[in-house]
Amino acid sequence: MAGNSDVNPQVTDEVTQTNVTVIGESPAQAMGTLYQIAAQAAGIAISNANANQGNLNALNPTIVAQAIKIISK
Repeated sequence: MAGNSDVNPQVTDEVTQTNVTVIGESPAQAMGTLYQIAAQAAGIAISNANANQGNLNALNPTIVAQAIKIISK
């Protein structure tokens, strides 16, 4: 097919090699992206858990005080 073209065969060979390189590297790129997304999601989940724990620790004295107030009535 490349022999029927008016384009220099070296150009078509280089384009073919570039396409093969891109296609060959795409699974590694996809896995790298997947790992980055998974790490970011895990980091955000840990950050949210930490923030929630801090918020509950701030509310605990109020909750205990209200429970004592109800019990002592």
